[in-house]
Amino acid sequence: MDAPDAHRSRRPHPRRSAPPPPARLALRPPTFPPGPVCGAWWPHSDDLAVELPALAEAFALKKVRVTRIASHRDTWSATPHAVPVPGHTVQAAWLVSGCDPHTIRLFSHNFRRWDLLVVPHDTADTAAARLMTAASDRTNRLTASALVAAERRLLPRSDTAD
Repeated sequence: MDAPDAHRSRRPHPRRSAPPPPARLALRPPTFPPGPVCGAWWPHSDDLAVELPALAEAFALKKVRVTRIASHRDTWSATPHAVPVPGHTVQAAWLVSGCDPHTIRLFSHNFRRWDLLVVPHDTADTAAARLMTAASDRTNRLTASALVAAERRLLPRSDTAD
């Protein structure tokens, strides 16, 4: 009979993390002329490496392969130059001027582009719902920052994100 070996370490079972939640995305129907934003995305955190795969997957379900993104450098906690998503890697460009800090620009392999309002991840549910509805309204002509500013004026300070 073998005695247990006190020096042998047991390998812990690998933790299986829950799949990431689906992207909270609202897209406006195609219109002409297009508005300043094509819809809104409400990420669960400010970590693009964690959030982008779900957004890319939401576009993949629409038969769109996101290949590049551009965003304001101050929007995210980290600014990687490449973000792995299921099946490929998305290249990222980080801008400090000429880019709305509340927007992410997505590019596809066929040179299509989507400018999405990025609802701050810590926005209250009701405020986020209004922002997503406004950004995806085909009659919207406001920029992402103008939509966020209008929402901040609408609610008491404690109900909106900074």
